Amino acid sequence: MTKPVSLLITCEHGGNRIPPRYRHLFRGHEELLQSHRGYDAGGLTMAKDLAGAFQATLFVATISRLLIDLNRSIGHPKLYSEATRHAFAAVRHEILEANYLPYRKQVETHIAGEIAQGRRVIHISSHSFTPVLEGEVRNADIGLLYDPGRAAEARLGKDWQVALKAHATEFRVRRNYPYTGKSDGFTAHLRRQFAEGTYAGIELEINQQQVLQGGHGWRRLRKAIIATLQASLTMSPPSRKGRRTS
Repeated sequence: MTKPVSLLITCEHGGNRIPPRYRHLFRGHEELLQSHRGYDAGGLTMAKDLAGAFQATLFVATISRLLIDLNRSIGHPKLYSEATRHAFAAVRHEILEANYLPYRKQVETHIAGEIAQGRRVIHISSHSFTPVLEGEVRNADIGLLYDPGRAAEARLGKDWQVALKAHATEFRVRRNYPYTGKSDGFTAHLRRQFAEGTYAGIELEINQQQVLQGGHGWRRLRKAIIATLQASLTMSPPSRKGRRTS
């Protein structure tokens, strides 16, 4: 008997908000906050669309990753940005306690609760990426990031790519691009907390070129992602096997 699926949608880089008490740290960094470094343009819209379409639980953060990056592990060199990493240790700790830990804890608590109720969690973390980074053109419109070593994630990633290519041929879809699914991130952290048979995490990456162009193409991409995720969940039934990682 397979476990029922609980779909979870998150967005760790949904905005570029800076709480008033820390705005002095960003003097001279105002333009940076408006750039792709400040937030994932389109990531929040996509997350809300997915949650609405599937009636899924949604967790979002609208503070800028330049304050603290909710998608990085504690100790990662990019957890704090150039605007915050040189602040007093007490200030960095305060930012961590007030913004980072509560967000990640509430997501972990939700997942643990769903698992305790006998459900298997499929987590879609909504992100976007800049079309060009350090002179390199990113050759994809949609990226699906996962851990190839976890069978359920690999199967869902492949099925989703196949469905997208069949449903929306105008979009370039790649797996584990422009980043690898095993890189440091929230889904990688959650894999260490929850067994493969109870948790599967996919980072959805959208090219910001599609977001900034807007119009019909951006609407079409969002609708295609929703329709093909539904088809992929049907093709990829929950796995009954798994082991807890440490």
